[in-house]
Amino acid sequence: MDYALQPEEATDGRRFEVGVLTQRLVSLRGELGGHDADELLFVLTGSGSAELDGAEHPLRPGISLSIPAGTAWTAGGDAYAVSVLVHEPDPSEGPAVVDCDEVEKGTATAGRQFVLGAPCASATQFVGLIPSGRAPDHFHYYDEVIYVLEGEGYLDISGEQAPVGPGTCIHLPKTLVHSLANTGDAEMRVLGVFRPAGSPAEAYYPDGTRAGV
Repeated sequence: MDYALQPEEATDGRRFEVGVLTQRLVSLRGELGGHDADELLFVLTGSGSAELDGAEHPLRPGISLSIPAGTAWTAGGDAYAVSVLVHEPDPSEGPAVVDCDEVEKGTATAGRQFVLGAPCASATQFVGLIPSGRAPDHFHYYDEVIYVLEGEGYLDISGEQAPVGPGTCIHLPKTLVHSLANTGDAEMRVLGVFRPAGSPAEAYYPDGTRAGV
């Protein structure tokens, strides 16, 4: 399936490059940033610290960073992260760092919840919390890339299914009807970034009806 990329299919850290979004896996060490794009990062493994905008921030799993275009920063340690570059960025209010473990959960459709990452005017980063089961088919009015953090299941698009598990990357173009199912007993966790920025709870059924929360 064109919309799902398994970990073994890309070993160089590069994942989806789609429109204004470039999804990568990166090491957070040394001199970083300076891109002509905004960058949203989420620490997967390891630990360390980041020197950003004159302040030092800890790096550990669950830490989200929003780095505006042109911002240079440094990091030390062995942290490893999902990076999404957002090209053609909107005006920024500056960098931000958020510990997603400390953020209040929001509610989405089909009993799903989400936690917002570091704020960015160009795109929204969130961690989606998906209970066992399959959500109804739906679509969004934004382009999205997803990285599966925990859990097992499948992506269903027009009856075609692709397995998903830790490390699977997914691209959901705007208005693509889809469903992500959790086939395990435990909660599935996914990291999503979408543009334009908005609410992860905003979804529509195939007939165009807005999905209720």
